[in-house]
Amino acid sequence: MTGWCQPDQDGIRLTVRLTPNAARDMIEGEAELADGTRVLKARVRAVPEKGRANKALIKLLARTFGQAPSRVSVVKGTTARKKTMHIKGDPAELMKRAGSLPS
Repeated sequence: MTGWCQPDQDGIRLTVRLTPNAARDMIEGEAELADGTRVLKARVRAVPEKGRANKALIKLLARTFGQAPSRVSVVKGTTARKKTMHIKGDPAELMKRAGSLPS
């Protein structure tokens, strides 16, 4: 699979580059950062204040992967643009959904 998405025992971990203050909430697709890190690029309308952008990202990923927002969490990078996210669920099904995202 991609370098931005890895299965684990109870779901998947994603590396996401978040852009807040966007025109709309959307998944843009895969990208490679200057340091060579592969990420999933996402945009949200929310501002990066008081966790609003993180909450919007959680809702966007939950909708994209067909999970409840309570099953999506920020593991690392709560105040950074590059974040590690965890989505609980069947790893095989979640990886399949990740593979169908725009590249």
